[in-house]
Amino acid sequence: MDRTLHVFSSGSFHRKGNTIYFEGEKGHRYLPVESVREIVVHGEVDFNKRVLEFLSEKEILLHYFNHYGYYMGSFYPREHYNSGYMTLRQAEFYLDEIKRFTLARAFVQGAAANILRVLRYYGNRGKEMAHPIDEIVKLEQRTDLVATIPELMAIEGNIREHYYQAFDAILEGSGFVFGTRTRRPPANQLNALISFGNSLMYTSVMGEIYKTHLDPRLGYLHTSNQRRFSLNLDVAEIFKPIVVDRLIFTLVGKKVITLKDFNKNQGGILMSDRARKEFVEAYDERLRAVIRHRQSKRLVSYRRLIRMELYKLEKHFMGDHDYEPFVAQW
Repeated sequence: MDRTLHVFSSGSFHRKGNTIYFEGEKGHRYLPVESVREIVVHGEVDFNKRVLEFLSEKEILLHYFNHYGYYMGSFYPREHYNSGYMTLRQAEFYLDEIKRFTLARAFVQGAAANILRVLRYYGNRGKEMAHPIDEIVKLEQRTDLVATIPELMAIEGNIREHYYQAFDAILEGSGFVFGTRTRRPPANQLNALISFGNSLMYTSVMGEIYKTHLDPRLGYLHTSNQRRFSLNLDVAEIFKPIVVDRLIFTLVGKKVITLKDFNKNQGGILMSDRARKEFVEAYDERLRAVIRHRQSKRLVSYRRLIRMELYKLEKHFMGDHDYEPFVAQW
Protein backbone atom coordinates (compact mmCIF):
# COMPACT_ATOMS: atom_id res chain seq x y z
CA MET A 1 0.00 0.00 0.00
CA ASP A 2 1.29 3.49 -0.85
CA ARG A 3 2.30 5.38 2.25
CA THR A 4 3.76 8.68 3.39
CA LEU A 5 7.07 8.49 5.24
CA HIS A 6 7.85 11.22 7.79
CA VAL A 7 11.48 11.80 8.80
CA PHE A 8 11.99 13.71 12.05
CA SER A 9 15.64 12.79 12.72
CA SER A 10 18.59 14.73 11.36
CA GLY A 11 20.91 12.95 8.96
CA SER A 12 21.35 12.31 5.26
CA PHE A 13 19.83 10.29 2.42
CA HIS A 14 22.09 8.12 0.27
CA ARG A 15 21.49 5.96 -2.77
CA LYS A 16 22.77 2.40 -2.85
CA GLY A 17 21.92 0.31 -5.89
CA ASN A 18 18.19 0.27 -6.45
CA THR A 19 17.22 1.76 -3.12
CA ILE A 20 18.06 4.59 -0.75
CA TYR A 21 18.89 4.62 2.94
CA PHE A 22 18.81 7.20 5.69
CA GLU A 23 21.90 7.65 7.83
CA GLY A 24 21.26 9.26 11.19
CA GLU A 25 22.25 9.05 14.83
CA LYS A 26 20.81 5.55 15.11
CA GLY A 27 22.67 4.22 12.08
CA HIS A 28 21.47 3.16 8.62
CA ARG A 29 17.82 2.65 7.78
CA TYR A 30 16.80 1.44 4.32
CA LEU A 31 13.56 2.91 3.00
CA PRO A 32 10.73 0.75 1.59
CA VAL A 33 10.80 2.66 -1.69
CA GLU A 34 8.34 0.33 -3.46
CA SER A 35 5.56 1.26 -1.04
CA VAL A 36 6.39 4.94 -0.33
CA ARG A 37 4.55 7.59 -2.35
CA GLU A 38 6.04 10.64 -0.65
CA ILE A 39 8.61 11.59 1.96
CA VAL A 40 8.04 14.47 4.38
CA VAL A 41 11.23 15.75 5.98
CA HIS A 42 10.91 17.52 9.35
CA GLY A 43 14.53 17.28 10.52
CA GLU A 44 17.81 18.66 9.19
CA VAL A 45 18.45 16.32 6.26
CA ASP A 46 21.04 16.36 3.47
CA PHE A 47 20.72 14.64 0.08
CA ASN A 48 22.47 14.76 -3.27
CA LYS A 49 21.67 14.62 -6.97
CA ARG A 50 21.79 10.81 -7.10
CA VAL A 51 19.07 10.63 -4.44
CA LEU A 52 16.86 13.09 -6.33
CA GLU A 53 17.37 11.12 -9.55
CA PHE A 54 16.26 7.97 -7.76
CA LEU A 55 13.19 9.66 -6.27
CA SER A 56 12.28 10.87 -9.75
CA GLU A 57 12.64 7.36 -11.19
CA LYS A 58 10.39 5.95 -8.47
CA GLU A 59 7.91 8.88 -8.71
CA ILE A 60 8.37 9.75 -5.03
CA LEU A 61 7.66 13.32 -3.93
CA LEU A 62 9.82 14.97 -1.28
CA HIS A 63 8.38 17.72 0.95
CA TYR A 64 10.42 19.53 3.54
CA PHE A 65 9.56 21.55 6.62
CA ASN A 66 11.99 23.73 8.55
CA HIS A 67 12.89 23.66 12.25
CA TYR A 68 9.77 25.62 13.18
CA GLY A 69 7.39 23.30 11.35
CA TYR A 70 6.92 25.66 8.40
CA TYR A 71 6.48 24.09 4.99
CA MET A 72 9.43 25.15 2.83
CA GLY A 73 8.97 23.43 -0.52
CA SER A 74 8.78 20.21 -2.49
CA PHE A 75 10.74 18.18 -4.96
CA TYR A 76 8.11 17.41 -7.57
CA PRO A 77 9.50 14.79 -9.97
CA ARG A 78 8.94 14.92 -13.69
CA GLU A 79 5.23 14.36 -14.28
CA HIS A 80 4.55 10.88 -15.64
CA TYR A 81 0.80 11.35 -15.95
CA ASN A 82 0.44 14.92 -17.20
CA SER A 83 -1.06 15.31 -20.64
CA GLY A 84 -0.78 18.28 -22.96
CA TYR A 85 -4.51 18.08 -23.62
CA MET A 86 -5.43 18.38 -19.93
CA THR A 87 -2.97 21.23 -19.39
CA LEU A 88 -4.53 23.14 -22.29
CA ARG A 89 -8.01 22.53 -20.88
CA GLN A 90 -6.89 23.76 -17.47
CA ALA A 91 -5.35 26.85 -19.06
CA GLU A 92 -8.59 27.50 -20.95
CA PHE A 93 -10.55 27.50 -17.70
CA TYR A 94 -7.96 29.77 -16.11
CA LEU A 95 -7.85 32.33 -18.91
CA ASP A 96 -11.65 32.52 -19.31
CA GLU A 97 -12.77 34.85 -16.49
CA ILE A 98 -16.25 33.33 -16.21
CA LYS A 99 -15.00 29.74 -16.16
CA ARG A 100 -12.31 30.56 -13.65
CA PHE A 101 -14.73 32.44 -11.40
CA THR A 102 -17.22 29.55 -11.47
CA LEU A 103 -14.56 27.16 -10.22
CA ALA A 104 -13.21 29.61 -7.63
CA ARG A 105 -16.73 30.11 -6.26
CA ALA A 106 -17.22 26.34 -6.02
CA PHE A 107 -14.08 26.04 -3.89
CA VAL A 108 -15.24 28.83 -1.55
CA GLN A 109 -18.74 27.39 -1.27
CA GLY A 110 -17.39 23.90 -0.64
CA ALA A 111 -15.10 25.19 2.10
CA ALA A 112 -17.95 27.18 3.67
CA ALA A 113 -20.26 24.16 3.63
CA ASN A 114 -17.68 21.99 5.41
CA ILE A 115 -16.93 24.77 7.89
CA LEU A 116 -20.64 24.88 8.72
CA ARG A 117 -20.63 21.08 9.12
CA VAL A 118 -17.87 21.41 11.73
CA LEU A 119 -19.61 24.21 13.61
CA ARG A 120 -22.96 22.42 13.65
CA TYR A 121 -21.25 19.25 14.86
CA TYR A 122 -19.95 21.08 17.92
CA GLY A 123 -23.14 23.09 18.28
CA ASN A 124 -25.01 19.81 18.66
CA ARG A 125 -22.59 18.95 21.47
CA GLY A 126 -23.38 21.97 23.58
CA LYS A 127 -20.93 24.54 22.22
CA GLU A 128 -22.27 28.03 21.48
CA MET A 129 -22.08 28.15 17.70
CA ALA A 130 -25.24 30.07 16.75
CA HIS A 131 -23.60 33.44 16.00
CA PRO A 132 -20.72 32.23 13.80
CA ILE A 133 -23.08 29.88 11.96
CA ASP A 134 -25.53 32.69 11.21
CA GLU A 135 -22.78 35.02 10.01
CA ILE A 136 -21.15 32.39 7.81
CA VAL A 137 -24.48 31.41 6.26
CA LYS A 138 -25.05 35.07 5.31
CA LEU A 139 -21.56 35.35 3.84
CA GLU A 140 -21.88 32.10 1.90
CA GLN A 141 -25.11 33.37 0.31
CA ARG A 142 -23.24 36.48 -0.89
CA THR A 143 -20.96 34.33 -3.05
CA ASP A 144 -23.81 34.12 -5.58
CA LEU A 145 -24.03 37.93 -5.72
CA VAL A 146 -20.41 38.85 -6.49
CA ALA A 147 -18.68 38.65 -9.86
CA THR A 148 -14.93 38.85 -9.27
CA ILE A 149 -12.34 36.65 -7.57
CA PRO A 150 -11.05 39.47 -5.30
CA GLU A 151 -14.63 39.83 -4.00
CA LEU A 152 -14.77 36.07 -3.48
CA MET A 153 -11.46 36.15 -1.60
CA ALA A 154 -12.78 38.92 0.64
CA ILE A 155 -15.86 36.85 1.49
CA GLU A 156 -13.71 33.78 2.08
CA GLY A 157 -11.52 35.79 4.44
CA ASN A 158 -14.56 36.98 6.42
CA ILE A 159 -15.90 33.42 6.63
CA ARG A 160 -12.56 32.26 8.02
CA GLU A 161 -12.51 35.12 10.52
CA HIS A 162 -15.89 34.12 12.00
CA TYR A 163 -14.92 30.46 11.88
CA TYR A 164 -11.62 30.92 13.70
CA GLN A 165 -13.28 33.01 16.39
CA ALA A 166 -15.42 29.94 17.16
CA PHE A 167 -12.29 27.93 17.99
CA ASP A 168 -12.13 29.48 21.47
CA ALA A 169 -15.60 28.16 22.30
CA ILE A 170 -14.82 24.71 20.93
CA LEU A 171 -11.52 24.54 22.87
CA GLU A 172 -12.86 26.22 26.03
CA GLY A 173 -10.90 25.17 29.09
CA SER A 174 -7.90 23.88 27.16
CA GLY A 175 -5.78 27.02 27.54
CA PHE A 176 -5.48 27.34 23.76
CA VAL A 177 -6.75 30.66 22.39
CA PHE A 178 -6.99 31.83 18.82
CA GLY A 179 -6.51 35.60 18.97
CA THR A 180 -6.01 36.55 15.32
CA ARG A 181 -4.74 34.48 12.39
CA THR A 182 -0.98 34.75 12.17
CA ARG A 183 1.30 32.58 10.06
CA ARG A 184 5.02 33.21 9.74
CA PRO A 185 5.66 33.31 12.56
CA PRO A 186 2.48 32.15 14.30
CA ALA A 187 1.78 34.34 17.34
CA ASN A 188 0.50 31.56 19.57
CA GLN A 189 0.20 27.80 19.98
CA LEU A 190 -3.16 27.41 18.24
CA ASN A 191 -1.97 29.32 15.19
CA ALA A 192 1.12 27.09 15.10
CA LEU A 193 -1.10 23.98 15.08
CA ILE A 194 -3.31 25.39 12.31
CA SER A 195 -0.32 26.29 10.13
CA PHE A 196 1.33 22.91 10.63
CA GLY A 197 -1.87 21.01 9.86
CA ASN A 198 -2.68 23.12 6.82
CA SER A 199 0.82 22.57 5.43
CA LEU A 200 0.40 18.82 5.79
CA MET A 201 -2.88 19.05 3.88
CA TYR A 202 -1.27 21.09 1.09
CA THR A 203 1.40 18.42 0.63
CA SER A 204 -1.18 15.60 0.72
CA VAL A 205 -3.26 17.22 -2.02
CA MET A 206 -0.10 17.84 -4.05
CA GLY A 207 0.79 14.17 -3.74
CA GLU A 208 -2.64 13.18 -5.07
CA ILE A 209 -2.43 15.69 -7.94
CA TYR A 210 0.82 14.00 -9.00
CA LYS A 211 -1.13 10.78 -9.62
CA THR A 212 -3.58 12.52 -11.99
CA HIS A 213 -3.32 14.30 -15.34
CA LEU A 214 -3.69 17.71 -13.68
CA ASP A 215 -1.05 20.43 -13.59
CA PRO A 216 -0.61 21.69 -9.99
CA ARG A 217 0.60 25.10 -11.18
CA LEU A 218 -2.83 26.15 -12.46
CA GLY A 219 -5.10 27.25 -9.63
CA TYR A 220 -8.36 29.17 -9.83
CA LEU A 221 -9.13 30.68 -6.45
CA HIS A 222 -5.44 31.14 -5.59
CA THR A 223 -3.57 32.96 -8.34
CA SER A 224 -1.05 31.04 -10.40
CA ASN A 225 1.24 34.03 -10.85
CA GLN A 226 3.04 34.32 -7.49
CA ARG A 227 3.76 30.70 -6.50
CA ARG A 228 4.82 27.51 -8.18
CA PHE A 229 1.86 25.41 -7.01
CA SER A 230 -1.66 26.69 -6.45
CA LEU A 231 -4.19 24.01 -7.44
CA ASN A 232 -3.38 22.10 -4.25
CA LEU A 233 -4.26 25.23 -2.24
CA ASP A 234 -7.66 25.42 -3.95
CA VAL A 235 -8.59 21.81 -3.27
CA ALA A 236 -7.17 21.88 0.27
CA GLU A 237 -9.71 24.57 1.21
CA ILE A 238 -12.45 21.94 1.00
CA PHE A 239 -10.72 19.39 3.23
CA LYS A 240 -8.98 21.54 5.85
CA PRO A 241 -12.09 22.00 8.06
CA ILE A 242 -13.09 18.34 8.14
CA VAL A 243 -9.60 16.85 8.40
CA VAL A 244 -7.14 19.35 9.91
CA ASP A 245 -9.42 21.38 12.16
CA ARG A 246 -11.36 18.39 13.48
CA LEU A 247 -8.01 16.75 14.23
CA ILE A 248 -6.79 19.80 16.16
CA PHE A 249 -9.95 19.81 18.28
CA THR A 250 -9.56 16.11 19.01
CA LEU A 251 -5.86 16.23 19.91
CA VAL A 252 -6.27 19.29 22.14
CA GLY A 253 -9.55 18.07 23.64
CA LYS A 254 -7.99 14.72 24.62
CA LYS A 255 -4.84 16.48 25.88
CA VAL A 256 -2.65 14.56 23.45
CA ILE A 257 -1.11 17.96 22.66
CA THR A 258 -0.97 20.59 25.42
CA LEU A 259 0.49 24.05 25.90
CA LYS A 260 3.60 22.41 27.39
CA ASP A 261 4.44 21.15 23.88
CA PHE A 262 5.30 24.67 22.68
CA ASN A 263 8.12 27.07 23.35
CA LYS A 264 8.54 30.68 22.36
CA ASN A 265 11.55 31.35 20.16
CA GLN A 266 12.92 34.36 18.35
CA GLY A 267 11.50 32.93 15.14
CA GLY A 268 8.04 32.33 16.62
CA ILE A 269 6.33 29.44 18.37
CA LEU A 270 8.24 26.16 18.28
CA MET A 271 6.28 22.89 18.55
CA SER A 272 8.07 20.01 20.23
CA ASP A 273 9.15 17.00 18.19
CA ARG A 274 6.86 14.85 20.31
CA ALA A 275 3.83 17.02 19.46
CA ARG A 276 4.68 17.05 15.76
CA LYS A 277 5.03 13.28 15.74
CA GLU A 278 1.70 12.87 17.54
CA PHE A 279 0.03 15.24 15.08
CA VAL A 280 1.51 13.51 12.03
CA GLU A 281 0.54 10.04 13.29
CA ALA A 282 -3.04 11.16 13.94
CA TYR A 283 -3.18 13.03 10.63
CA ASP A 284 -2.10 9.98 8.63
CA GLU A 285 -4.61 7.86 10.54
CA ARG A 286 -7.31 10.39 9.69
CA LEU A 287 -6.49 10.19 5.98
CA ARG A 288 -6.78 6.41 6.18
CA ALA A 289 -10.16 6.57 7.95
CA VAL A 290 -13.08 5.54 5.74
CA ILE A 291 -16.59 6.87 5.22
CA ARG A 292 -19.42 5.64 3.04
CA HIS A 293 -19.50 7.63 -0.17
CA ARG A 294 -23.02 8.86 -0.78
CA GLN A 295 -22.94 8.32 -4.56
CA SER A 296 -21.08 5.03 -4.93
CA LYS A 297 -22.19 3.71 -1.49
CA ARG A 298 -18.67 2.30 -1.12
CA LEU A 299 -16.33 2.83 1.81
CA VAL A 300 -13.57 5.24 0.81
CA SER A 301 -10.74 6.84 2.77
CA TYR A 302 -10.30 10.58 3.14
CA ARG A 303 -7.14 10.32 1.04
CA ARG A 304 -9.17 8.60 -1.67
CA LEU A 305 -11.78 11.36 -1.41
CA ILE A 306 -9.08 13.89 -2.27
CA ARG A 307 -8.16 11.88 -5.37
CA MET A 308 -11.83 11.61 -6.33
CA GLU A 309 -12.14 15.40 -6.00
CA LEU A 310 -9.34 15.76 -8.53
CA TYR A 311 -11.01 13.31 -10.89
CA LYS A 312 -14.15 15.45 -10.71
CA LEU A 313 -12.06 18.44 -11.76
CA GLU A 314 -10.69 16.49 -14.71
CA LYS A 315 -14.24 15.67 -15.84
CA HIS A 316 -15.17 19.35 -15.41
CA PHE A 317 -12.29 20.46 -17.63
CA MET A 318 -13.24 17.89 -20.27
CA GLY A 319 -16.88 19.03 -20.23
CA ASP A 320 -18.27 15.72 -18.94
CA HIS A 321 -19.74 16.93 -15.62
CA ASP A 322 -19.91 20.25 -13.84
CA TYR A 323 -17.72 20.28 -10.74
CA GLU A 324 -19.44 20.11 -7.34
CA PRO A 325 -17.24 20.17 -4.23
CA PHE A 326 -17.33 17.40 -1.66
CA VAL A 327 -19.40 18.24 1.43
CA ALA A 328 -19.25 16.06 4.53
CA GLN A 329 -22.54 14.45 5.58
CA TRP A 330 -21.96 13.87 9.30
